[in-house]
Amino acid sequence: MISYIKGILADKGRDRIVVEAGSVGYGIYVPLSVLERLPPLGQEVQIHTYLQVREDDMSLFGFLARPDLEMFKRLIGVTGIGPKGALGILSALRPEELRLAILTGDAKAISRAPGVGAKTAQRLILDLKDKVKADEALELLPGAPAGETAPSVSGEAAKEAVDALVALGYTNLEAVKAVRSVEMTGDMDAEAVLKASLTYLAFL
Repeated sequence: MISYIKGILADKGRDRIVVEAGSVGYGIYVPLSVLERLPPLGQEVQIHTYLQVREDDMSLFGFLARPDLEMFKRLIGVTGIGPKGALGILSALRPEELRLAILTGDAKAISRAPGVGAKTAQRLILDLKDKVKADEALELLPGAPAGETAPSVSGEAAKEAVDALVALGYTNLEAVKAVRSVEMTGDMDAEAVLKASLTYLAFL
């Protein structure tokens, strides 16, 4: 078992990187969310890995954070989803977005991943909903600075705003992200939160 590889980032492609460690270049398949966060070539990097062993092949799949690797392992435990399919899902949705989509039952967002139909998305949600913790999904979303939590979605006004956005055709994931982008104040009603959320969505 190879838990992680720490070395120099020697090369990167569309879905694969090469990390040189101990004079050996390790080819590792990674999702888009990892490619976007890698340091420049020649810099040191640590990749948490999963080793797939088949009769005629061995493949490494890697992630920058261990919780993301654990999400990958959960995905490949779902019937009909293999390692390449799991990478496709984690390229279409960042790990934190996927967690949120699972918690909110947003099959529409998950089915945007290549090769994932509505039935597979529903099965994924059913299989993983009890395994994904709410605090994992709600800690950070794109746009929130590292180390900080995104604004709270709690409160009746926020809930009504999310429901209104969904009624307008946005997915649960898009609606929650938009509402979480709003700096909440105690005097904001649902209409004010909705207006601010729509402004956020207009600039995406």
